[in-house]
Amino acid sequence: MKDIVVIGCGFGGLWSAIGAARKLDELGVGSEEVSITVVDQNDFHSIRVRNYEQDLESTIIPLSKVLDPIGVRHVQGAVTGIDTAGQTVAIDTPTGGQSVAYDRLVYALGSQLRRPPIPGLAEHGFDIDTYQAAKRLEQHLAALPDSKHAGEGKYTVLVVGAGLTGIELASELPGRLEAIRAAHHGTEPVRVILADSSPAIGSDMGEQAMAVIDKAMAALGVETRTGIAVAAVDAMGVTLADGEKIPAATVVWCAGMQANGLGHWLPVEKDRQGRVAVDEFMRVKGLTNVFAAGDAAWSMLDDPHTSVMSCQHGRPMGRYAGHNVVADLLGKPMLPLRIDWYTTILDLGPWGAVYTTGWDRQVIASGETAKNTKQNINCRRIYPPLSGNRAEILASAAPEVQAPPEVRQADMDSQTA
Repeated sequence: MKDIVVIGCGFGGLWSAIGAARKLDELGVGSEEVSITVVDQNDFHSIRVRNYEQDLESTIIPLSKVLDPIGVRHVQGAVTGIDTAGQTVAIDTPTGGQSVAYDRLVYALGSQLRRPPIPGLAEHGFDIDTYQAAKRLEQHLAALPDSKHAGEGKYTVLVVGAGLTGIELASELPGRLEAIRAAHHGTEPVRVILADSSPAIGSDMGEQAMAVIDKAMAALGVETRTGIAVAAVDAMGVTLADGEKIPAATVVWCAGMQANGLGHWLPVEKDRQGRVAVDEFMRVKGLTNVFAAGDAAWSMLDDPHTSVMSCQHGRPMGRYAGHNVVADLLGKPMLPLRIDWYTTILDLGPWGAVYTTGWDRQVIASGETAKNTKQNINCRRIYPPLSGNRAEILASAAPEVQAPPEVRQADMDSQTA
């Protein structure tokens, strides 16, 4: 019996597990010969990129719905250590600690929000890094009408970090806050502030998209602040480094991501975000029997571009890691991953969205046209099959790179007419 262990069940881990099961099925290898075990602290897969949305229930997929039909075992627990010499993974489960042995490992523990040691941030700040964190924010916002926070800051939300996550959340908040206030006949002002330490909002998106983002923020009534530094957070709001105080009952931190810290157990090369370096087969450089995928892995996709922390790259990385971990284990040829296109589709709430293509982020659609494409991605394209059909689930993990999301020419013509 050989054992493949996948740690983490985000986009990289889930698709690695399905991809490995698909390859074993293709080769006619049963579970009595090679087993696949997924280790994750949750019993669900989270469509994490939707955590900025109001309706979170449809973002959760029970792992049993996807893994059980394809014969993949799930161990619920938090990974606490990786012994590459002994080829074991230490896990803290609800019933105590245990160790899982592997012949091949897929490291897919993902990324996490970078939380600086700002006084009061841990106690008073919110985030949407996980489903649980997003639910906590949702519950906090729903309770604002009954909160003791008085004055203009009651329905004020300060979003710190104007990257993609911060922009998408800020775009949704005016409507959510207004609905909450109206349901309780409140009269306090609704105010959403999107702030960043950089000189511009959405600076990573390029000049064309930044102009669209500015237009959307103005239309939505989202205030923007740039060049700011938060010195402290308390129950009443924040204090900036220059001494200015911004009253806000809600402070949401969206500034910066890093790879899971458990990467320190892998004695290999890492990038500045803590991601482990992998070769074109998703095998960790320097470890012959360890593969990696998703936000925890640093892969060269098309010289000179490397993978980014996104489901756009995490899903194909997982499919190829799953295929190749089985191929490597059984002495079959592996397949190299190459992705020669790049897109970014940023949700801008009720205003619409902006769709860019290429690493230079050229805008090809905005408004309702881009929004339709974004919803197709978020609500359909990135989901595994939920039918329970074994063949359908396995087929979804074929080691292929999907084409970029389509924008219908008719929509483009009407938009530019």
